[in-house]
Amino acid sequence: MVRVTISDEAENDLFAIYQKRLALRGPDGDDGAESLLDSLLSAMNRVVDYPECGPNVPELHDLAESGWRQISVRPYRIIYFLSDDHATVVMVEDSRRDLSSLLQRRLFGRP
Repeated sequence: MVRVTISDEAENDLFAIYQKRLALRGPDGDDGAESLLDSLLSAMNRVVDYPECGPNVPELHDLAESGWRQISVRPYRIIYFLSDDHATVVMVEDSRRDLSSLLQRRLFGRP
């Protein structure tokens, strides 16, 4: 069993996603903000029992051996780092965005 933590940045991502969906579709219904947030959190919880359930992150193929993995909850990608018995969610972003530059900025502080 793996312990999962959510980084401050990923929490900010979740909050922004929730706020955007809330403004567009409201809180309730199959496509509401609450349902989306539940889906994202459920995907993160799967990592507890199945830490390698997500494939490697293609944009980080050079670092694939180091534990970078992802889970898709369309249209979002949850990026996490797996190390021994711990997984850290570092990013939750719309997969339609240019994730290469987002990952470089977020993970490596590159402009």
